[in-house]
Amino acid sequence: MGGSKAYPYGSTTAVRGHVLAALGVLKLATADQMHRLMAPGHRDNKAFRNGALDLARHGLVVSEGSSRDGHKIWHLTPVGLDAAAEALGRPVGEMGGTARGAARSGAPHAMAVNETIIAITRTPATATQSVPRHQTTHDLVTAAATTGPTPPAEPVTDVPGIGWVGSWSTEVPLAAPSSRSGRAGVRADAVLTAPEAGLPVLFVEVDNCTEPPETLEAKFEKYLRYFRLTTKSSVGDNMPLWRTRYRPSSRDGHPPLVFVFNPGTRIGLQALNNRMTTVLKGTRQIWAGDYQAGPGYGSPEERDGYWDFADAIPVLFTTLDRLQAGGPHGAVWWRCGHRQWETLPDALDNPADRRAWQAREKVRRAGYDKEVAQRERAVEGSVGLRSRTPSRNPCPRWRRVSGVGGRSPARWGRTRLCLLRRRMAGTARCVAATYASTRPCAPPSSGAGRAASSPARSRARPGPGHGGEP
Repeated sequence: MGGSKAYPYGSTTAVRGHVLAALGVLKLATADQMHRLMAPGHRDNKAFRNGALDLARHGLVVSEGSSRDGHKIWHLTPVGLDAAAEALGRPVGEMGGTARGAARSGAPHAMAVNETIIAITRTPATATQSVPRHQTTHDLVTAAATTGPTPPAEPVTDVPGIGWVGSWSTEVPLAAPSSRSGRAGVRADAVLTAPEAGLPVLFVEVDNCTEPPETLEAKFEKYLRYFRLTTKSSVGDNMPLWRTRYRPSSRDGHPPLVFVFNPGTRIGLQALNNRMTTVLKGTRQIWAGDYQAGPGYGSPEERDGYWDFADAIPVLFTTLDRLQAGGPHGAVWWRCGHRQWETLPDALDNPADRRAWQAREKVRRAGYDKEVAQRERAVEGSVGLRSRTPSRNPCPRWRRVSGVGGRSPARWGRTRLCLLRRRMAGTARCVAATYASTRPCAPPSSGAGRAASSPARSRARPGPGHGGEP
C-alpha cells in the first residue's frame, strides 16, 4: 500500500485516531490489541501497525520493547498524550502518564489488563470497505486472473459487551484529595463507567498470580478505606468521596469490585482454585456484611435479625479465559454473599477434576447431614418429643416446618421456635400433672405421665396421700 510523503506507511486518518485513542486509555498496547479493541472488523492488524509507524515518524508514539509473545509494544510520548486527549475528548489532566520504560520488561500485567478490557468491551466487528485505488483496466484484469476470488472473512461470534474505549480509564489513583502520596489510597487497574448499560462505575483488578495472597487481601482493605471516606456536599451533608468523582448509582452502599485472575501457564488449575479460596476467605469481613440481631435472649446468631450490607463491597470474580470465552453477560461470574463461601465447582473444567470435586462434595454433605441428624435427635430427647408409636411420616412435624432439615441457617430460627413451643407445651402438661397428683411427674412420652395427667385415671389409681398404698 503506497503512502504520502508525510505518512509513508499509508495509514488513514481514522486508523491513526484509533491508535491514539487506544493508547490514551491503555497506556501500553500492541498493534493486535489495538486492532481487537478499536476495529475488529479489519482483516488483520496491519493497518494499526502502519498507523503506529506513521505516528512514530512524527514523534507521537514510541516502542521500547516487546511483549512475551514477541509483539512490539507501543506507548505515547508527551506530545502524543495531548493528541490522544483530543481524540478522546478528555482534559489532559485526566489522561495520566505515558508509561515510559514499562515496555522494556514485557509489561505482563499491562497486557493482562488490556485483555480484560477487550474481553469486557467486545467492540462489534463492523464490516469495513477497502480504500479504492487508482488502477487501470489492464491492472484489474491481471490481478483478478492471478489472485482469483477473494475468500470470505471468518465469522465472528456476536457476543455483546459493555461500554466502548472511552468508557475506560487505567491506572487510576484513588485517594483523598489531601493525600500528597498514593500510599494512603489504592491504584485501580481499570475503571469502567457505562451508565448507558446500567453500570455507573465498576472497579476492575487483574491478578497474574505472581503476588502472595496477603498482597491482594491488603488491596481489598485499601478499597474499603477509600469507599469509607466522606466529604461535605453542596448542602452541607456528608456524602461518600467517590461519588464526587463518579456518577452515583440507584443502589446504596459501595460500588462493585471485579477481580480477574489470570493464571496463564504459571500455575495449574488446582493451585488457582486454592489461591482464589484463600483470597476470598481472607477478605470475608469486607464483602460478607454484618448480621444485625434484634432484641431477645440468646447469642446474636440465634436471635432474629437481618444482614446489613451498607459497609460491604459487592465482589465479583472470574478468570480471564472464562471472560474471554463467555463475555461479561455470560455465566462466568462468581458472587460473594453473606453465606459461607465454598470451593468453586465451575472452575474445574476438566471432567476428571469435576467428578473428583463432586465426590468430595457428596462426602462433605453426607457428613453434614449426619451431624444435623445427631443434633436433632439430641434436641428431641432433651425436650421429650419422641413418641412410642412411630409416625407415618418419618420426618417429624417440627422438622418438616424447617424445609430441608435445618441445613439453611435462616431456617434454623423456625426450627428453634417450634422446639420452644413443644418444650413449653410439655412443661405445661407436667405442671398440670403435678397439681393433679403428688406422684412424680414422668415425661410426656411415658405411660405414667399420660396416666397422671388424666383426672379419671388419677382417681382410679390413687397415690400416696390419696388413700392408696405407698
